[in-house]
Amino acid sequence: MFNKILLATTGSPASFGAARVAFDMAKRYDSEVTIFHVVGVPTKAFSHVVNDVRTGEEVEVDEEYLSWVEEELKTTFAKQFEGAANAKIVLTTGVPSREILREARKADSDLVVMAASSGENASFHKGYPGSTLQKVAKAARCPVLSVHRESASYWGGFSNILFGTDFSKQAESAFKFALSTARELDCDLTIFHALDISGKVLDQNEIEENLIIARKRIRETYVPLMGDFKNYDIEVWEGTPYVEIVKLAREKSVDLICLAHHTNELDPERARIGSTVEQVILRANCPVVSVSKPDKV
Repeated sequence: MFNKILLATTGSPASFGAARVAFDMAKRYDSEVTIFHVVGVPTKAFSHVVNDVRTGEEVEVDEEYLSWVEEELKTTFAKQFEGAANAKIVLTTGVPSREILREARKADSDLVVMAASSGENASFHKGYPGSTLQKVAKAARCPVLSVHRESASYWGGFSNILFGTDFSKQAESAFKFALSTARELDCDLTIFHALDISGKVLDQNEIEENLIIARKRIRETYVPLMGDFKNYDIEVWEGTPYVEIVKLAREKSVDLICLAHHTNELDPERARIGSTVEQVILRANCPVVSVSKPDKV
């Protein structure tokens, strides 16, 4: 199911974890991995002078410069390239998010792998994933796997998947991806709902009643879709959703968290990554995959 992996990278240290996971997946699952790097944003339309995405400096893009960038990427990821039979580098210029989406469509990628941030930027340090990830996750027609914390990249393949649901329409696509991955790779699957009580003071009896309702809803919504798949369990409890998802993933030694990319906005073209997904990406000790559209699940 991961025949074609697109690793979108700047080559900066912030992207090393994502690269480690992408190459590891390619080797484990005999996938083709494309290391995709946007050199810079043209200063003018069709200009050969670009603002380098890493330094912000103006550089002239010619064959010599592209060859140098390619060699830099090969050197940066030299260890990962070892044993990666189906790896290639693709370079281009343009706005990073647009070019990543264009390449994913052109290559018919099954999965885009990215770091949570390209490096040093204000929004990253305020606790939000970078704008490029936001835009790609919103519009990609395949799932987008994100790696932020360094510990999230020291990973040994998929064996235990956590699917977090808020019962939204978008969660249906995320569940299909989680189930198909668990089925194909013979993984355990945990279906989890956190009853959101953040900022609320609720009677404990009311909480218990809502937990019963949520558990019943999981059984009615998702269990009938699993057919003969039996390697699953259901967990429901109260708390702040992103905190509880990260806690449960840690307790169960989960190696992939699967979430819908957004929740409240029904139009995926208008919605940004939901706040729960943002915080899980930044805090989880394993890769997090967000699913926006049902095309490649």
